[in-house]
Amino acid sequence: QVQLAESGGGLVQPGGSLRLSCVVSGPIFKMHDMGWYRRTPGNQRELVAEISDGGGTTYADFVKGRFTISRDNAKKTVDLHMDSLKPEDTAVYYCNAQLTNMDDTWGDYFGRGTQVTVSS
Repeated sequence: QVQLAESGGGLVQPGGSLRLSCVVSGPIFKMHDMGWYRRTPGNQRELVAEISDGGGTTYADFVKGRFTISRDNAKKTVDLHMDSLKPEDTAVYYCNAQLTNMDDTWGDYFGRGTQVTVSS
């Protein structure tokens, strides 16, 4: 079965940096759009950044200029490099991938999430 596994979360001081990574595994034929979402306490999950299979990127206004999303199709990974972190970036971050599976079905998958805490 398809699985998404995030890593790289943790505690960082305001102004610091973190890099989140996500690896996709399972019977995948093709990866389409991939992205990162986050959920802050008491709020719904929201889009942070996404990247198309052609490399086009979209960012939420609250991370523009601070976060960079990238992907490696050969390694089946999508990363999120986060700079100038703020306390309001504290959240659980989720990897997302839209895939065509080997059985020709389409799926929209999320990982279990990784906690990012920005605090002094």
